[in-house]
Amino acid sequence: MDSRGTEAQKYVWEGAIPLHLHLHESEVTTLPPPPPALILAPRIGYLPLLAQHIKPFFSSALPPGVDTVWFDYKGLPLKWYIPTGVLFDLLCAEPERPWNLTVHFRGYPTNMTPCEGEESVKWGFINSLKEAAYIINGNCKNIMNMSQPDQVELWRSVVNGNLETYLRVSSKLKLGTFGDDFLVKLNSSSPKSRQSVNETDAATGAVKTGRIPVRLYVWSSNEDFDDLEDAPYFDSWDKIVYINRPVEIHGEGKCFTLCDAIKTLLPEFFADKFQMNGNISLTNTEDELIKHSEETKSTEETSKKLVENGLSDNVEIKLVRIQGIEPKLEIPFGWVVNNLMNPEHFLHICVYVKVAEPITI
Repeated sequence: MDSRGTEAQKYVWEGAIPLHLHLHESEVTTLPPPPPALILAPRIGYLPLLAQHIKPFFSSALPPGVDTVWFDYKGLPLKWYIPTGVLFDLLCAEPERPWNLTVHFRGYPTNMTPCEGEESVKWGFINSLKEAAYIINGNCKNIMNMSQPDQVELWRSVVNGNLETYLRVSSKLKLGTFGDDFLVKLNSSSPKSRQSVNETDAATGAVKTGRIPVRLYVWSSNEDFDDLEDAPYFDSWDKIVYINRPVEIHGEGKCFTLCDAIKTLLPEFFADKFQMNGNISLTNTEDELIKHSEETKSTEETSKKLVENGLSDNVEIKLVRIQGIEPKLEIPFGWVVNNLMNPEHFLHICVYVKVAEPITI
């Protein structure tokens, strides 16, 4: 791979979402109210990082108090630790440009994970990186042993959208190399299989991994729709099933596609088979559930709920979206991972599902 990144990586890192930000009416103390702020938000970034740029637009209108910046979309508070691009892909089935958000500087929601500015976002990112390293290598020693200068430089490269610097620093972490067309087969998740899956690249010292960190967001509705603009809006995070689950693979002479990955990520979702885009049938497979973040419900509990709601004859996947694109399902999964993963080494996949009854957790 070019030390400056692939063309697709550059598109991802340069990608931005135009935001149209309104100050919430309860925080406006001047007449006339301040005009909306227009700003480009990096896809790989996080909404709280915009605070220093948007505060000047609204500071003269704010009531006295301490700033606690947060955002909502149509009344739904946005989770600050989910990358901005993922939030947009998940909440806007039909992309809305500019994306109309409301910004708040007061009244932080009590039921939302506290965010104390950039430091909270930074450590959330580092913790996700540790999590990814553990999935890939079975430990996170390389992250824990990062020098302070490297840690600072890595974080600044994400904040500033500097792909070349990011690749240079992150290469020291040895978090895996992937071929663009995995020749793989789903493998069980025993300790023995993990040893056989992860092989070391003699040239770079990096692990050629067979465990891919994935964060899956499953949006379900019992309302059918043909056009994305007709997709129903959801007003609660309870309507999103959020799963941390690795895709595990090993060399077996078969090209592993995005379609294969979807099969392994949602095995219990449907008892036997399901439709994807109306004409693709997928069979049930085995997969391992692992427990990751304390901030999310356990994967085990979520999986149980998916099983309870699984209806093989009444399920249709309407949309799979990664980094703002809707890739063809036959695309090699290795290419998807290499080019579309986020800087914390997770691949974020948003899936829209039509079911007989909406899934809640």
